[in-house]
Amino acid sequence: MVRETIDRVGVVGAGTMGSGIAQVAATHGYDVVMRDIEQEFVDGGFESIEASLERLVSSDELTTDEAERIPDRITGTTDLEALADCDVIVEAAVEDLEVKRDIFGDLDEIAADDAVLATNTSTLSITSIASATDRAGDVVGLHFMNPVPIMDGVEVVVGEKTEPAVVEFAHEFAAELDKTTWESDDKPGFVTNRILMPWINEGIRAYDEGVATKEDIDAGMELGTNVPMGPLRLADHIGLDICLHASETLHEELGDRYKPAYLLKRKVEAGELGKKSGSGFYEYE
Repeated sequence: MVRETIDRVGVVGAGTMGSGIAQVAATHGYDVVMRDIEQEFVDGGFESIEASLERLVSSDELTTDEAERIPDRITGTTDLEALADCDVIVEAAVEDLEVKRDIFGDLDEIAADDAVLATNTSTLSITSIASATDRAGDVVGLHFMNPVPIMDGVEVVVGEKTEPAVVEFAHEFAAELDKTTWESDDKPGFVTNRILMPWINEGIRAYDEGVATKEDIDAGMELGTNVPMGPLRLADHIGLDICLHASETLHEELGDRYKPAYLLKRKVEAGELGKKSGSGFYEYE
């Protein structure tokens, strides 16, 4: 039985995605518990939230008073059991199947019987993650887009055993966060990354093969197809390591048309991960 109301939201992971989800939930009035495995990661999550709120205040999207109240609704912890009374728990840990399965196995033990368990995975099987629990019908994919406080979309991914009421709950919860949803079956890459990753990889290959400068490749796609950001700049913002991991997962599942670009691998090996490391295809402050 799925809860009809939500008072308390749990988030597992305080990184870029987890802290963003916690911020958005708190912004919309929910009490939030944000958990990570080390206190330094929890602290880093709060630092990311404060920096994000400062940007929103600077752009007049929030008032100073609103921005000051939002972190007060978020409780940071390293104790997974602190999520025991949450109505919905969103896992946003590292994109590793076994890590996620371990987390969901633990959540199965501590979460309330009527809690919904969601994963923010961008490529991994919802069905496989759910099978680590005895409540596979209560597990659903809630794939938020990055950066969570800015992007409007959430991909709802339906596992093999996800109950229809849980799918409906996922759409309604996202709507409560002022997000617009679309739905995908539990196929590799879902809708977004199945289409996005080949696009990014082809942009990288075009640059590596000298088709055009990186600036002209991005400008061509932005102006020619009306996307807000070209493939190379977008890859930098996502994180080249994340793009590589997603491409490798899809390559393994779907074959050579998803093979990662060689230059993408080389950049990651060199520690050039994009905006978060200060350099990728472009340089950043």
